[in-house]
Amino acid sequence: MKHRLESATDVAACCLELGILPFFRCGIPGFSIEERIAPEYWFSDEEGAWEWKGAIIRDGQCAYGKFFNRKAGFVSRAWLPDWINYRRARSLAPNDDVAALDDVVMQTIQVEGTATIQELRRMLGFAQGGRSRRREAAETSRTDEEQLSLDPILTRLQMEMRLVIADFEYKIDRHGKSYGWGIARYTTPEALYGPMGVQRTPDESFARILAHFRQLFPNENEKQLLRIIG
Repeated sequence: MKHRLESATDVAACCLELGILPFFRCGIPGFSIEERIAPEYWFSDEEGAWEWKGAIIRDGQCAYGKFFNRKAGFVSRAWLPDWINYRRARSLAPNDDVAALDDVVMQTIQVEGTATIQELRRMLGFAQGGRSRRREAAETSRTDEEQLSLDPILTRLQMEMRLVIADFEYKIDRHGKSYGWGIARYTTPEALYGPMGVQRTPDESFARILAHFRQLFPNENEKQLLRIIG
């Protein structure tokens, strides 16, 4: 395995070899893009890891989202069905009201096909001065104003593998060059990759993922492996 990642191709190859690849440090030494990337491609003036994400997603071999302890990373297409099978069996919503609000956001994205967080705010009426039937429905589920923040909702839906990031969109300057942080466009794994079913129970998918982690990191504390698997 190439330790120093110097291109989008290197990152994708590393993900395909390992099955998953966290973007940031995750507690297992060396098991992240942050630790493997050549320094000149991490927070520098050079195009690097941040810009490569979209190209890797569009290549179609690796899914991207906040999958690991609410932090971003990649899962290979080969392993994605088992992650979906396991994670979707475990709701992360703290109560039924929050789960209902998550479902409103999820259904909106399913109907639209894809959406950015700004588009969701407009469609759901969360933007200042906005109001919609969907927001009125959502308000019956919320317990306080905090729950109207879409960021934790989108993070939960990604952790549950119900959503992935389909691409990143950038602002364009007057010279036609992109700039700034990319805006994530969300969709479902099925919309992006097709059917994701497996002939296994969620527990069997979990056991398969854990066995793979044990093989990758035989000397690692199992609590740390479980922390990443979720």
